[in-house]
Amino acid sequence: MNPNISYDYYRVFYYVAKYKNITAAATALLNNQPNVTRMIKRLEEELGCVLFHRSKQGVRLTPEGESLYAHISIAFEHINQAQEQLERFQNLEMGSIHIVSSEIALHCVLLSVLKDYRKSYPKIKVRISNHTTPQAIDAIEKGLADIAVVTEPFQLPVGLEAILVKSIQEVAVCSSNMSLTTGTTLGPDKLKEFPLIGMSEQTASWTFYSAYFQKLGLPYAPDVVAATADQILSLVKADLGIGFVPLEFIQEQSPKQLVILKLTPNIPARHIFLIKRKDVTLNLATTTFVQQMMSKKTCKPNQNRI
Repeated sequence: MNPNISYDYYRVFYYVAKYKNITAAATALLNNQPNVTRMIKRLEEELGCVLFHRSKQGVRLTPEGESLYAHISIAFEHINQAQEQLERFQNLEMGSIHIVSSEIALHCVLLSVLKDYRKSYPKIKVRISNHTTPQAIDAIEKGLADIAVVTEPFQLPVGLEAILVKSIQEVAVCSSNMSLTTGTTLGPDKLKEFPLIGMSEQTASWTFYSAYFQKLGLPYAPDVVAATADQILSLVKADLGIGFVPLEFIQEQSPKQLVILKLTPNIPARHIFLIKRKDVTLNLATTTFVQQMMSKKTCKPNQNRI
């Protein structure tokens, strides 16, 4: 058997055998009848056997043709199924995304984007893993997820790129029951008189506020350590101290429960970044999600951190 027989000849054979009619096969192949007849004849010559009995009613397979079709049909049906599945991927009728996210990034960026994305592409499977920023970056570096969305500061390993998604402003907040005899404007000398609520040393938030307090000339040593960022507000409401949260976290809270403090100097803005691998092309579902996320008005896709 000639191993160099063109795939096109087998494709023509498959359609002629399937439709049992050369004209119907030519139509399905977007070809013409003489060309299909010529290719079948050439295939028979290459294989050294007759594949079809021809009659006015059409064609039927010879025993040799039946044997060949039994194998060829399986192959082409698999190819057709693969093509149909690829079309479903291309039409976003199937696919998956795995996102690792820090909690602040989840609340300040991802939730609103995911809501819109799921409305547009309900058949895409979305997996969200909640990590600290260092853990999320480590997951991307190891290829355990498609993208990460995290807050700064962080150290970016070689081979990864960071794209700015959004800027956020964090504020100091305390319970309305907390005694503030010094007023709601606090400088370094007054801030140190109050207990602080913060995150653990393994988080980007701890690194961020350590740097901020260093500029104030104060040590950063939270009296109460929260396990997650959204726990901070609960601890604040329990009168346990001053916490630091994104302004978006408290916009839906009752103004009677919380007091936003003005610190001098101001808390600098923080930034949320998309982290991805440079050498890996994102699948279509993830690419579409990233495009949708970056289309938000708060996004600045031209600002990269590499």
